[in-house]
Amino acid sequence: MSAINESVTHMIQNTRATTPEATKPTDERVRKISPWRVLLDRPELGSIAGTVLVFVFFGITAGGSGMFALDGVINWAQVAAYLGIIAVGACLLMIAGEFDLSMGSMIGFAGVMVAIPPMYLGWPLWASVIFAFAGSMALGALNGYLVVRTKLPSFIVTLAFMFILRGLTLVLSTSFANSTIVSGVGDKFTNDPVVSALFQGTTLHWLFSGLASMNLIEKLPSGEPVVGGLPKVLVWWIVMALAAGFVLARTRFGNWIYTVGGDANAAKNVGVPVRRVKISLFVLTAFCACLFGVLQVADVGSAAADRGLQKEFEAIIAVVIGGTLLTGGFGSVIGACFGALIFGVVQIGISYTNIDSDWYRVFLGGMLLLAVLFNHYIRSRAAATK
Repeated sequence: MSAINESVTHMIQNTRATTPEATKPTDERVRKISPWRVLLDRPELGSIAGTVLVFVFFGITAGGSGMFALDGVINWAQVAAYLGIIAVGACLLMIAGEFDLSMGSMIGFAGVMVAIPPMYLGWPLWASVIFAFAGSMALGALNGYLVVRTKLPSFIVTLAFMFILRGLTLVLSTSFANSTIVSGVGDKFTNDPVVSALFQGTTLHWLFSGLASMNLIEKLPSGEPVVGGLPKVLVWWIVMALAAGFVLARTRFGNWIYTVGGDANAAKNVGVPVRRVKISLFVLTAFCACLFGVLQVADVGSAAADRGLQKEFEAIIAVVIGGTLLTGGFGSVIGACFGALIFGVVQIGISYTNIDSDWYRVFLGGMLLLAVLFNHYIRSRAAATK
């Protein structure tokens, strides 16, 4: 009997050893996800596809007009960068399930806070810039506090602040400058090397000069490059996008943002500091709006009461085009940046074609509608396959 048992045991072991790996039972809890499904789950899919279509369209209609020459690229990239800065802040806030309609008004208000103190109160420029950022972020914190404390919709609270800040901007500019424009502050930036290095003009001059000397980029008859450097606003956009993308994808705070946007009550029950997350994001949107305002004042050399008009809606559209859901809990900083890039290319690209520029607003509304429909379709398909 022992010999028979040993023989049976040996046969079983041989059978196990020769059984193909593919025939082994797999864990039913583990499922292989197809590359197409992974692609559908990416929020920036629609914005990347839209960007490709926009480039193809203008490549056909304006390819030989100079739009894609170096100076043309810098023009539309600069427009995209301004919008991209506030889109980054709006993206994180919308993923958390909130809106900030006061961003556009904050841009104009921050510009006035930068311009008035050095022009009429004798402040050094660096102090007024710090004052503008501190004041803007304090107002952002107040926005967030009112939203989480009263549980009122952020749409209503920030809509009220949109009118309040726009009115304050108008009152301050007319009171000090007797005009809606506060001019002459550009010289203050030029005379302050630190602030100028951070916000005014361009950078990487040596790189562009070197490329021009090697005939790798276009240059003027004098030998200087046609573009003297990289605009600071582009640098700020890249820095803000990389920082926000890292926080959202690689940190615990980023997980909190998604959790709060998905279900704030459930997030609170598992220990996520919902109030702190939301208030912090309102502070971030205010910071982005102030950064936009400071860069614009440094670039133009003046502040105006109507600066930033409707920029809050453009930022929201860029974020939605980028795949962020209006209901929160899903989105991508990369997608928001592609949405801003679409805006910059279209806004400047229209001037290189025979298309009437009045169609720009029609395009924005159409892109918003298409993005919402596309995102809804993709999310529905993804949910149906789960």
